[in-house]
Amino acid sequence: MSLCYSIFMGFHPAYYVYIVQCSDGSFYTGQTQDLDIRIKEHNGILKGGSVYTRSKRPVTLRYLEEYSTRSEALKREHELKKLTHLEKEAICKTSSLLKDI
Repeated sequence: MSLCYSIFMGFHPAYYVYIVQCSDGSFYTGQTQDLDIRIKEHNGILKGGSVYTRSKRPVTLRYLEEYSTRSEALKREHELKKLTHLEKEAICKTSSLLKDI
């Protein structure tokens, strides 16, 4: 489905900012429009993913936020990437966003 068609039909694409926890306990923060595909890429199920997570599989989704524009998502991703490991861990622990996933 094209972006023009999607907007015309009232569908607005979502942009996700996420934190995954790697098998070594470290965190990786990213943003995407298709979370399912991106997690599969990080885990090596699909081609792609980041160099960082490639050697730290499997990864587990720990935190998620949704934005209506890519600009907002990139800004938030940048903010989260500046956090320490302990700060990211606290965000993941206090978040109830993923309890139903």
